[in-house]
Amino acid sequence: METQFLNTFVAVVDHGSMAAAARKLNITPAAVAQQLRTLEREIGAPLIARVGRTVSVTGAGARILERSRELLRGIADLRSIAADVDVAGELRLGACPTALAGMLPDVLARMVESFPAINVFIQPGYSAELYRQVEANDLDAAIVLQAPFALPKTCEWHLLREEPLVVLAPLAFAGRDPHELLASEPLIRYDRHQWGGRQADEYLRNAGIVPRERFELNALNAIAVMVDRGLGVSLVPDWARPWPEGLRLVRMPLPLPAEPRRIGIVWSRSSVRVRLLNVLLQESLRVAPSH
Repeated sequence: METQFLNTFVAVVDHGSMAAAARKLNITPAAVAQQLRTLEREIGAPLIARVGRTVSVTGAGARILERSRELLRGIADLRSIAADVDVAGELRLGACPTALAGMLPDVLARMVESFPAINVFIQPGYSAELYRQVEANDLDAAIVLQAPFALPKTCEWHLLREEPLVVLAPLAFAGRDPHELLASEPLIRYDRHQWGGRQADEYLRNAGIVPRERFELNALNAIAVMVDRGLGVSLVPDWARPWPEGLRLVRMPLPLPAEPRRIGIVWSRSSVRVRLLNVLLQESLRVAPSH
């Protein structure tokens, strides 16, 4: 079986049409259709249902889709392992929302510039789920918050950045006591279901502050905008730029010790993409201080 035909099948499914897949693969739509027909004959079942200019995957196609992806990734791994000089292949990388909009684009820019043969599949998600995917080898690595539990021996984690808790307030409140603001002004609470939100909640309890809660959400940029609009103050980690533009805010350090939010890389020790992981870690460590 020609693996290129499997690649064409996956591209058609991912892009939703033969024309779009042809543009991605830099071949003609007729060549895409011919490769699919050949693959369907070899598999012994229709894989794609054609409806006008669009396509949908059949039951048989859906059953082999993920195995096809795994096979193509495995072939890319073999090329990476066999290469003596070039760092090449596909890296499956997860990223929590803060990293996805913050340091990750700079990390990827450095990786692509230095190692253009690397392909990166990016899976957005929250840290808890990304840890599970790395542990299950569905992802090679993820940029995530430090877990509040011990990692299994199959995984390793490296710190990239610490983000201390700060009181976020409108610029007009500069110079006021941060505890007084947390106690008197409406609180826009960072979601307690998230690890960073739990740290903020723990600080409030340790400081004996009972806030007047107005909103609770898991979106740091949205919290910053709400504070700018005068809807309240917030207790959040001092997260990496970029922030929304044009905000007139003050970030106040806390008077009592507080556990910072930590962001780092978790990876699977059993991954065959060791060189790709080393590149990711190397470039992430170079980018992290600037954030």
